[in-house]
Amino acid sequence: MNYHNITHDDMLNGDGLRVVLFVSGCSLCCHNCQNPQTWDKDSGIPFDEDAKSEIFSELDKDYISGITFTGGHPLEHYNLDACTSLAREIKEKYPSKTIWLYTGLVYENVQNLDIMNYVDVVVDGAYVDGLRDISLKWRGSSNQRVIDVKKTKERGDIVLHCD
Repeated sequence: MNYHNITHDDMLNGDGLRVVLFVSGCSLCCHNCQNPQTWDKDSGIPFDEDAKSEIFSELDKDYISGITFTGGHPLEHYNLDACTSLAREIKEKYPSKTIWLYTGLVYENVQNLDIMNYVDVVVDGAYVDGLRDISLKWRGSSNQRVIDVKKTKERGDIVLHCD
């Protein structure tokens, strides 16, 4: 897996202060995507132990709420195993930290992926430029949902994350 950036103390990609991993590669290529530079799966740099150490060093800080996986697209087949493994390791080491994941796919089509066992909140749905709404928190278009994965699994119905 390649990645473009790891941001620290981010407040835009999920609740609280977060570490954000921007992975490389996205086949959805949404019109007017905010991160088109991440579409090429071969762009960026290889995710290695140094990158992982950087993430864990940030997650060690008490004031960091958790990590957000975005991109690019963390659920592309060439990113999925690495993101799942990293999410599993983070949840084991930092059970109180939250994991957010952005996907252009709808939750109903990804809910059974192993990574969803570790994700607390998923922002689903492709960005649709015609539905752009800058008043929305944590998403760019009104078709996208911010889903509380744990509550959704418990209830068997989509439960939106409340801010």
